[in-house]
Amino acid sequence: MDVTGPYIDISPVLRPGIAVFPGDTPFERNINMSFTKGQHLDLSEMKTTLHVGAHTDAPSHYHGDGKSIEHRSLTYYMGDCQVIEVKGNPERILPQHVNVEITASRILFKTNSFPDPEKWNEDFSALSPELIRFLKAKHVVLVGIDTPSVDPARDETLASHKAIYESDMAILEGIILTRVNPGNYQLIALPLKIEGADASPVRAILLPELK
Repeated sequence: MDVTGPYIDISPVLRPGIAVFPGDTPFERNINMSFTKGQHLDLSEMKTTLHVGAHTDAPSHYHGDGKSIEHRSLTYYMGDCQVIEVKGNPERILPQHVNVEITASRILFKTNSFPDPEKWNEDFSALSPELIRFLKAKHVVLVGIDTPSVDPARDETLASHKAIYESDMAILEGIILTRVNPGNYQLIALPLKIEGADASPVRAILLPELK
């Protein structure tokens, strides 16, 4: 994670071995042309799930009537942001786990429950529908978490995803907050404009809070 410049990069590196949900398409980059082969340029391609690394889910991922990613307003993904740390690795984060005042319209949860982006573990913390409704009442438009999903790994009901759809909020998953202090920042995490896509990788960064 880059913390040397005027921003904090909260995106993991996309490379072979980065963890994805079991059964999903792993990251693969193929070299088609290379200077090392005496060719006149480097040229490569990649194959992977759209839910790789730091990414945002489109509503079409979790609801039959949801919009695909190219139709999402970019205003969800940039602006005031608050990082909140939750300790104890609860299976689902509840409103009572939030012991600070909500002061921004984008909330990122630091759980430290998925510590290595290249090693899959399914006992990570997730969000709860109760928390989503609580945040909606606070006018939050995006929720993020430093784990692969806002729902538990083996959950197929997707209760938090559904609550997010009902609340018209955006999702940011797979970010790295290990060295990020709780507090207020500016978030930029723009999705790619992929036609019909259920998700998009993002390059997520935090900027110091504007005064």
